[in-house]
Amino acid sequence: MTDAFDAHRVHAMFVAAAEAMLASIDRLTEADQKVGDGDHGIGMKRGFTAALDWLRKTDAALPADVFKGVGNAVMAQTGGASGAIFGTLFRAGAGVLGDADRLDAEKFAAFLEGGLVAVEKRGGAAPGGKTLIDALEPAARAARATVGRGLSASLAAAHAAALAGVEATRSMIATTGKARTLGERSLGHPDPGAISLSIVLAAFDTYAEFYRNHMILE
Repeated sequence: MTDAFDAHRVHAMFVAAAEAMLASIDRLTEADQKVGDGDHGIGMKRGFTAALDWLRKTDAALPADVFKGVGNAVMAQTGGASGAIFGTLFRAGAGVLGDADRLDAEKFAAFLEGGLVAVEKRGGAAPGGKTLIDALEPAARAARATVGRGLSASLAAAHAAALAGVEATRSMIATTGKARTLGERSLGHPDPGAISLSIVLAAFDTYAEFYRNHMILE
């Protein structure tokens, strides 16, 4: 088995991510009630419902098409800053992948790195500000460090690093977005956007593990 995903596998990976997000709406709403206005879960529900609808109707020819389609759906339907950020992240993946017919470890790391640059530019945030970036930046570094071990290893490393990033946001004071008005009251609570990113990367990792095990059994 080649440790890379064609458009069909990338499509399935995003279906898993959208379903995981939709199963986590209550968690995200509760998290955002601690540091925001409680609407992050509602936005993620709208955006990833639209993404799942698009995925169920579409048979993309290239991995980049999947990233772009999901990004467009999320950006159009989520609303607010979260829609712009997640839409920007996935559409950046489309730009990195171009006309490549496989998502491999190198392309995955480049997606996270390119997405990080695009999200920082779009949102004006930086590491340490208690945002999605605090999960995305370590995930990108971990993916790049494990490129030589293949896609499955990079997905697992990015997932683990994102989870650690989520935990790190508990000790940060928000400096960006609605949570910044809380100041020190935001301490002790993880950032909802970082949680959402960790959910996506967890689903990617879980799907890759399932696929790998399925292929071994066959």
